[in-house]
Amino acid sequence: MKPRFVLLIALTALVVLMPADLWAQGCAMCKAVAATSASGNVYGGSQSIGSGLNTGILFMIVIPYILLFILFRKKIKGFIKEFSNAQG
Repeated sequence: MKPRFVLLIALTALVVLMPADLWAQGCAMCKAVAATSASGNVYGGSQSIGSGLNTGILFMIVIPYILLFILFRKKIKGFIKEFSNAQG
């Protein structure tokens, strides 16, 4: 086996075997507010904390895809055109 392939397998196994807490990501402020808000309301108001966090997460997920589409739109259109013209 090639050394690069063995290294890739070893790194993949290392990543898979790591505890999930090492991979947990998140804003410390969001985590603190969500943990202290037992009633589900922000600062005693009527706005739900879950709604705000979910909206923030959706923005964080959607924006990179939009940027990638803008940057690679010519390649995407070319791939779709080539795929539609394929024989077979």
